[in-house]
Amino acid sequence: MSCLTLDAEALSSLARGGSHEATVRAALAAALAERVEVLVPAAVLSECYRGSRHDAAIDGCLSLQGGIGVVPTDRALARRIGHLLASAGWGSEHHVDATVVASCATAGGGVILTVDTSDLSALTPAGSGVVVSGLTDR
Repeated sequence: MSCLTLDAEALSSLARGGSHEATVRAALAAALAERVEVLVPAAVLSECYRGSRHDAAIDGCLSLQGGIGVVPTDRALARRIGHLLASAGWGSEHHVDATVVASCATAGGGVILTVDTSDLSALTPAGSGVVVSGLTDR
């Protein structure tokens, strides 16, 4: 696995102690122990930032956890995101899902932690090395 990519539910659970916190923490610990890159796309942050209390939880999580890299959207990634959406025949309402898949694929593949397995799986191209893993309660 080249990377572990967190979607909004995974990051939110980690930051705010959600129902999937134990699963995300275990995956994060395993990734960091194996020196696997842990990523969260900047677009995911835009889903999680919702005002001072929420912002502080997300920022605190990113600072305290360490080892989580924020993936900015540059032109090459934007093109890949657009192509994923076009291939699926989907509109921009799925932009963040496509950004999560594109970020993971661009990093060389890996695992995406999400509760939205159907949408992210539908956006994942064959042979990309991306595995969509559903979050479960522990």
